[in-house]
Amino acid sequence: MQLTKNVGTMDRVLRLLIGAALILLTLQGTIGVWGWLGLVLIGTAFVKFCPIYKTFGLKTCQDG
Repeated sequence: MQLTKNVGTMDRVLRLLIGAALILLTLQGTIGVWGWLGLVLIGTAFVKFCPIYKTFGLKTCQDG
């Protein structure tokens, strides 16, 4: 299955920052286990593909 790029640069930066913050807050015990969802944000930032975006026909990148 070919993953078509649908996550742009600014979107990727935000996903990385928010994902890292969620993981750090989880490790500190500030938020619950749902903070591990930050791994999903970081993963989608690295592969430049978001399945939810594809489902709704969204795209935050110019090429791809």
